[in-house]
Amino acid sequence: MSETNNETIQQKTERLSMIIAWFDSDDFTLEESIAKFKQAEELAREIETDLTSLKNEVNVIKQRFEEES
Repeated sequence: MSETNNETIQQKTERLSMIIAWFDSDDFTLEESIAKFKQAEELAREIETDLTSLKNEVNVIKQRFEEES
């Protein structure tokens, strides 16, 4: 199970931004780049999943609202 499961989308996005910034920093090393890339890829997947889930929730609420109207 991923360590980011309890993080909000905003927290995950901030961590992803920090990883992306690392690639442009003076701390960049080829040795670390693969691990950082994998972390970024996993975070991006989790963010996408979270956003899809939120979108589905909004659609359900919208549908209920339209049915009640």
